[in-house]
Amino acid sequence: MMEQHGCDSAAYRFAKAYYIAKRAVLEEGYANEVDWQYSTSLDTLDETTFLREAAWVILCSGMREKVVSDKFQYISRAFLHWASADSIVENAASCQRDALVHFGNVRKITAITQVAEIVACSGMGEIVRNLCSCGVPYLERFPFIGPITAFHLAKNIGLPCAKPDRHLASIANRLGYNDAHSLCSEIAGVTDEPIPVVDIVLWRFATLHRPYLDRFLAAFRGANLGWEACGR
Repeated sequence: MMEQHGCDSAAYRFAKAYYIAKRAVLEEGYANEVDWQYSTSLDTLDETTFLREAAWVILCSGMREKVVSDKFQYISRAFLHWASADSIVENAASCQRDALVHFGNVRKITAITQVAEIVACSGMGEIVRNLCSCGVPYLERFPFIGPITAFHLAKNIGLPCAKPDRHLASIANRLGYNDAHSLCSEIAGVTDEPIPVVDIVLWRFATLHRPYLDRFLAAFRGANLGWEACGR
């Protein structure tokens, strides 16, 4: 069980390491990304947000985030900026054609259209109700969303969870946790940060700083050390 008192406690070390990582992420220019994750909530989830985030997760599956990021503005334009599921369904052929010019994976582009069809048929009210009652597993009913990517989408639309990303899994494993969600939940508990925010901070930190595992563990084990001690 984690110690709960004293400046040398595991709780203190978790908080210190997390805030070192967060400061690095903010200083690298990713404040908007962190602020966006703070703002996500099922209470404010709308159709445009759901369509956009589902498309993002579908496209990112098995690909580097940077590749998708560079093309996503063009995909968004092809799919009418996610204005409505009905509009995408009504213009499905042209949406897919225009999207394929920039992203040549037919299965993924088709899956985005199929998501719009489900949203148009079900309505966001029903989708939100199902998310509240069933949680993450409900998202697996959407095309190209599996047991792993469901957590990615859930995090992006405001559910209190972390995605099982390989970077987060590596940190969790080295610290003795079963998975990324357990790790992020622990850090969230000692920092009062939302679990999805902890996730995005650690994930972005890992993409920016290699070897991120050594640097995060150095911060965790040496709470009295500054960021410079982590090898910036």
